Amino acid sequence: MDLFNYTYDLVRQIPKGRVSTYGAVAKALGDIVAARAVGRMMNQNPNPEDMPCFKIVYSDGKLGGFGLGIDDKIRRLKQDNIKVSDGNIVNFEDVFFDDFETDYPLNVLKNEQLKLREKIDLKDRFEEIETVAGVDVAYPKNEFEDCCGACVVFDYKKREVIEEKTVFMKTHFPYISTYLTFREYPVIENIVKSLETAPSILMVDGNGVLHPRGIGVASHTGLLLDIPTIGIAKKLLKGSIEGTDVILNGKKIGYAYRSSNKINKPIYVSPGNYISFETALKVVKHFSKFKIPEPVRQAHFLATSSIK
Repeated sequence: MDLFNYTYDLVRQIPKGRVSTYGAVAKALGDIVAARAVGRMMNQNPNPEDMPCFKIVYSDGKLGGFGLGIDDKIRRLKQDNIKVSDGNIVNFEDVFFDDFETDYPLNVLKNEQLKLREKIDLKDRFEEIETVAGVDVAYPKNEFEDCCGACVVFDYKKREVIEEKTVFMKTHFPYISTYLTFREYPVIENIVKSLETAPSILMVDGNGVLHPRGIGVASHTGLLLDIPTIGIAKKLLKGSIEGTDVILNGKKIGYAYRSSNKINKPIYVSPGNYISFETALKVVKHFSKFKIPEPVRQAHFLATSSIK
């Protein structure tokens, strides 16, 4: 879905003489965790004359930022009959608006994740590992320009690159923690389906089952593409580290892995789909020359170097 335009349409609902907040718009999207993403979307609003992002302020009535400068935000607010004093909205509670008409799209997507999670299979569903691919997506500063998805396929035994591929696409979904699937899957699907070499296993820059809802982008990708996947993440979204295991509610959901004792911060490895915990870690170790396993590391370099 196009969450950018959905969000902008929400902001267009704010009546004349009223303001709303980043948090209120996030709640109208279906999850307060999207508040920061709302801020970024307001900052990158491509048409401030048509979409009144100046009406979005902080929850305490402070003005917040504005891409065209704070003085221009104040000018626009005053033109809209909203009083401003010392960087604050006057009578904020009286002019605050949160009565949005919405379908709460993030809540819909969350339920989609929970439903799909039940289909995850953490058993090795392959006979032999011949190739392993890594995939990553890089974004320009302006999110309305094309992002770049990159995939690098390795021969498993020789650990040599046998194919590289990039695709360029517009993204219609901002970064929101725990919703990375809906930002990156369209790109991943496009690039994987364009490969000449079908990978035995796909490593994804993101989580597998090590996820607050048990289904990160690696698991989601594995289910939709019907291939074995492994999640490689740099940040821990959920759980606690016990030894090398990541534990949540007494259950292992991944590994905190360091390829050498010289590395201070681990990466977080978790199976996505059609692969076991043990095999996922084995494959990561096989490709761990540096901190990030080579398929994902090389895909990252290829994607970032391709962005203008």
